[in-house]
Amino acid sequence: MRIAMVSEHASPLAGLGGVDAGGQNVHVAALSAALAERGHDVVVYTRRDDAELPDRVVLESGVRVEHVPAGPARPVPKDELPPYMPGFATQLARRWRLARPDVAHAHFWMSGQASLAAARGDEPALRVPVVQTFHALGTVKRRWQGGADTSPGHRIATEREIARTADRIIATCADESAELAALGAGSDRVDVIPCGVDADRFRPEPGREHPRRILSIGRLVPRKGVDDVIRALTELPGVQLMVAGGPGRAGLAGDPEYQRLSRLAAELGVAGQVDFIGQISHDELPSVIASAALVVSAPWYEPFGIVPLEAMACAVPVVATAVGGMLDTVEPGRTGELVPPRQPVALAAALRRLLEHPERRRELGRQARQRVLQRYTWSAVAAATETSLSVAAGEQPARTPVEVSR
Repeated sequence: MRIAMVSEHASPLAGLGGVDAGGQNVHVAALSAALAERGHDVVVYTRRDDAELPDRVVLESGVRVEHVPAGPARPVPKDELPPYMPGFATQLARRWRLARPDVAHAHFWMSGQASLAAARGDEPALRVPVVQTFHALGTVKRRWQGGADTSPGHRIATEREIARTADRIIATCADESAELAALGAGSDRVDVIPCGVDADRFRPEPGREHPRRILSIGRLVPRKGVDDVIRALTELPGVQLMVAGGPGRAGLAGDPEYQRLSRLAAELGVAGQVDFIGQISHDELPSVIASAALVVSAPWYEPFGIVPLEAMACAVPVVATAVGGMLDTVEPGRTGELVPPRQPVALAAALRRLLEHPERRRELGRQARQRVLQRYTWSAVAAATETSLSVAAGEQPARTPVEVSR
């Protein structure tokens, strides 16, 4: 198949850990490469955010990344991108008119909006089926962030329209499929296919573990719950928390969330237990993860959560909040522990139980690695995605929705 991957703000070429760069970038890059390995012709369309970028970059996998002009050629916060989506859609339609893809796979709601606009043109022969992966839903964000939600006012209505009109929808976890049903997505069009992890890159590194180190990885934004991990440290004397994410270490001092978290650690008397290392490259992540006794992921809500999978692939147990995709990926008592969100006392208790029992940690880590190899490799995710895309493209008959997340 000729597959158009549309990811308006999350380029597969972007560095991780910035405000708008994270799991979606990894997902688009790795899924595109895995589909190319299965013999498909994959082009990723992403917004040009730097005037110096080439029009096209060909990756080692053979995937082509096209930088689409839409709005200023500079970084723009994703919540400020909607005015540029009509122009993005026009560019997609122009390119697809010259080389029609068999199917478009849109990532995030604005990509879905642009893809549907481009695909539903005036020429029926050029219409392109659209498969949608939301990665995050405005209804969930509004529920948890309330007045702090900076999403455009029309986001939820647009997501509802996409949910009702896309040819197929890929939910990354069972929790998301329930949210999609509430938006009007028929269950016959929703496939539950998780994100994946590169189990060759993320693998155990025996002997690197610091037995009193816990690790948090992610963007420095309030919803990631790093403040709850810092509060948990008051119950964990001698435990070191390493926080990876945000700007590079040199730029941390100017980051508002870093400033807030640093003040909190100082107020609680645990500043000496916290090390903010800033943004790290994806290539550095496996060794950083392997250095930890536990990975802690404590968001208030999380559409999926790739970090727990990366930790599990490295045979490092995960203590996570029981939200979103982590309800599917983390098996309490087998690969780690789940705790309620925003409850630092419960978080501290779970961390303490595992930190005090190294043999138990090793067994959980072994089982975590096995779970990844059984369910969450990119080859498995790509095979399931291929089925969903081919049904949308009319190359396979409609069938019972795919569900591989559990």
